Amino acid sequence: MSKSTDHVLIVPGESGWEIWASQGGGAYALHAATEIPQAADLAEIPSGDLTMLFPVKSVTAVPLRVTSDDSALFPDLAALHAERLGLRPDPLAGQLTDVFVVAREAQNTALLSIFLRGPGEGDLPPRGPKSFDLSARAFPITGDALAVWKEIGRWVFGVFHQGKLLYCQATAVDAAQPDESLAREIRLSLIQLAMQGLDVEPARVVIWSSNESLNPAALRSAFKVAVDVVPRPAPVLPDPLSKLLPADVRAARRAALHRRNIILGVAAVCLIYVGVIGWFGYGLWKASSETKALLVQAEQAAPEGEAYAQHIAKWDELAFAVDLNNSPVDILSRIAACIPPNSGLRLKTADISPAEIKLMGEAPQLQAVNTFSLRLSKNGDLGKFTWQTPEPTQSTRGWEFVFSGEVPTVESQP
Repeated sequence: MSKSTDHVLIVPGESGWEIWASQGGGAYALHAATEIPQAADLAEIPSGDLTMLFPVKSVTAVPLRVTSDDSALFPDLAALHAERLGLRPDPLAGQLTDVFVVAREAQNTALLSIFLRGPGEGDLPPRGPKSFDLSARAFPITGDALAVWKEIGRWVFGVFHQGKLLYCQATAVDAAQPDESLAREIRLSLIQLAMQGLDVEPARVVIWSSNESLNPAALRSAFKVAVDVVPRPAPVLPDPLSKLLPADVRAARRAALHRRNIILGVAAVCLIYVGVIGWFGYGLWKASSETKALLVQAEQAAPEGEAYAQHIAKWDELAFAVDLNNSPVDILSRIAACIPPNSGLRLKTADISPAEIKLMGEAPQLQAVNTFSLRLSKNGDLGKFTWQTPEPTQSTRGWEFVFSGEVPTVESQP
């Protein structure tokens, strides 16, 4: 008897996505290697807790060194550093950032900050993962090393310090062999790391590849160290696991639509069933002596009709909660679309219900607040709300505003 699958990993492979499974809490074994470039097209994913490892091309790695060893300060310090670099993840797209400790010394810590680009259409698997992490953190390696491998047809690399990921990057090189252009991109990245006080000179270079005839001459010439070509190791679950958690509104909508279609299909079958029983029962009651037997059958089916009627009544009571147009996440997405891009305007609080909205925020310029107010009132997806947009007040940080929207009741309508 085969053991049940405890955990499943979706991993970007050389030319397509791979599925790895762990049984009985043991090591991961390859379940399927596909040529599928989009995770949404994966089929027959085994049951069990699912973790997706994002490819390196999906993230921006920002290593930094901070003069503190207080873990509570690391996320804020990483966010400030990212602000200076112009990295601002969308706050409405979920948890797209995380920080990992690479090396810790007294009042001096090397960190790796990860910024995930919001997944687009087809980037997530059909079954929602329980957790997420980065592929470069899932392959074991020791010492100060440079690892080079292919993901979905493109060469990527990772710089490791004492076995911990310090930096990773997807290159534009998709050649069959690691050539001079790949070596040049890696050297430029190492130079940039050195300029940030993160001088790492890899003691060895490892090329993970299933191609035994791979020629590492370009990398061997560029780094003057031992270059080994070996198969990529089996993945392991990163520890600690990342906090990455993208908000996939489209997948939630598809799931809700699928559930609604099932309920409507069951309701239609029940209606047909009750209608057919009633029609035949009435006709046979007038036509023959067999009517009594059919009426007995109709009476036996009556509880099902009553249960269906109760189901419809309860469904109508829940319409305010299950209608996708009343979803707070959906409403917040429409509000976010009204924020002028690159204006610096941000929402501090957003109290949202299907019938009432209250927004509090601030912006460095008055024009951004006025533009946001105009877009709210012009937005067709928010047309059922009547907006109150009083004049903003000036503060030390710019302009603060409090806007409210309300769905008019029948009594309040003229």
